[in-house]
Amino acid sequence: MNIASEPGIRAVLFDIDGTLLVTGGAGGVAWQRAFEELYGVEADVAEHTDAGMTDPEIVKIVFREVVGREGSAAERAKAIGCYLKHLPDTVAESGGYRVMPGIEQLLPALIERGVLLGLVTGNVEAAAHVKLARGRLNRFFSFGGYGSDSPDRTEVTEAALRRARLVSGDTLQDNSCISVGDTPRDITAGHGAGIRVVGVATGSYEVDQLTDADWAIESVNEGFPA
Repeated sequence: MNIASEPGIRAVLFDIDGTLLVTGGAGGVAWQRAFEELYGVEADVAEHTDAGMTDPEIVKIVFREVVGREGSAAERAKAIGCYLKHLPDTVAESGGYRVMPGIEQLLPALIERGVLLGLVTGNVEAAAHVKLARGRLNRFFSFGGYGSDSPDRTEVTEAALRRARLVSGDTLQDNSCISVGDTPRDITAGHGAGIRVVGVATGSYEVDQLTDADWAIESVNEGFPA
């Protein structure tokens, strides 16, 4: 199977965490440090959130379940800013950071074939680039949709598609884009935005939990032979 060889595919949107790479918990540590610094509370993000949530969703949940109140929009923005302050250090320190198998071969191979590459991620834009930088992956992506565009992943995907059209000189149709993600939220978001989705079982979910995707595969090596 070579998904990228399907007729008409001209752009591929990649999720980050669990799809392109894992940070080894660096994001959770950065959130923990941020809430400790700002509010003196121990925030175990993994205890309160699920894979595939956007950063705006995460910060809202942590306020409600750890701080004990909703938190104003200004407070949530400040918490995200403090998280971003800590994230470069936690990513650099992480012993569990790794780029997923096959990704470093796949991305340049897709570009060689003339496929546009974008991001579709729940990370706010700055956090996305911090996470990608350690693996030297930023250089492959010319556009994206981010958690800073919307807390809703379908709207994040729609933002990525708008930017894909801009980058392509308005020659790209939505049906020529596909997305790749490792969670059911990625699948729901892609379908909600009207595109086909590859579910890849490199994160928290097995292949049989990703069968709502148009393709459900064990790894990118299975579906995108470089």
